[in-house]
Amino acid sequence: MDPGLAFGKVLRVVRKEVGITQEELAHAAEIDRTFVSLMERGERQPTVRVLFRLAAALKLEPVRLIQLTQELVEQDPDA
Repeated sequence: MDPGLAFGKVLRVVRKEVGITQEELAHAAEIDRTFVSLMERGERQPTVRVLFRLAAALKLEPVRLIQLTQELVEQDPDA
């Protein structure tokens, strides 16, 4: 699976587990809501700065988002 697409899927799952909307995540991370949507669809990827903001808004370490993304990529590398 493409890492950008995998990151988007991870972001959506974690956001829903935390129980916040795209708009709430965007506000907490100080980014535009449409950017959250684009990332979740795998159409855009975050900068390192945005990755840290997203992680803080989701109350987890930035490395955890990367670990979850890597796990998803490794599950289905050809997707």
